[in-house]
Amino acid sequence: MDFFEGKRVVITGASSGIGAELATQLAAKKARLTLAARNLERLQEVANACQKAGAAALAVRADVSREEDCRALMEQAVKFGGGLDLAILNAGISMYSRFEDIRDLSIFNTLMQTNFMGAVYCTRYALPALKESKGRLVVVSSLGGKTGLPTRSAYAASKHALHGFFESLRGELHASGVRITLVCPGPVLTEVRQRALSSDGTALGHTSIDESGSMSAAECARRILEATRKGKREEIMTVAGKVGQYARLFVPGVIDRIVRKRVGL
Repeated sequence: MDFFEGKRVVITGASSGIGAELATQLAAKKARLTLAARNLERLQEVANACQKAGAAALAVRADVSREEDCRALMEQAVKFGGGLDLAILNAGISMYSRFEDIRDLSIFNTLMQTNFMGAVYCTRYALPALKESKGRLVVVSSLGGKTGLPTRSAYAASKHALHGFFESLRGELHASGVRITLVCPGPVLTEVRQRALSSDGTALGHTSIDESGSMSAAECARRILEATRKGKREEIMTVAGKVGQYARLFVPGVIDRIVRKRVGL
């Protein structure tokens, strides 16, 4: 029997990219899936594919930046699954712009509300069921949650906030049996870059970032599930990311130059 077979799972941001791949791979393992995203049409396509693979899957339209949507999502997930074992908080949005070029600072509100408060809302309403099952929260963060990223200040700030919140919550939940896995992918080939916000708050459509060597969404999802199965506290997915965390302690200037070069500065 696979570790994930029969597990009652909710995934946010499941209509494309990493979220859709997580759903597909978990469907193959016969998990019971509640899938959430804003685009219900695309989400239903993912849910249909999961059902064809033999898994029970429910599509729920939800905007995680709205607390009421998160409450309703978790209520439906618990009802559909008869409980909840695993909440994968994957929904997010990015941005690309120098801070001084940003014309509308509400971009910061948008990213914090989606990337940070969306995870806070979902956690708040998933916790009662996760405590009952002694389940797990899996939080899809980023290397940007570990270090600053030029041209992505609002994004990095929102991901840093995730780490501060969930590292604090981990201690609070220890006695409850609920565990937390923080996942930090490097560059992943998804639509998130095209949908990222530009300096005027509109979708960017393209970036100057060198995507050569980026991880596929399928491989990223596989590693997330492997980290979950092993019960890891944190999973930094790239060798460069792991080395960079230690190197920054000793040669921060070198790491800064590498990061600037990668974003084209």
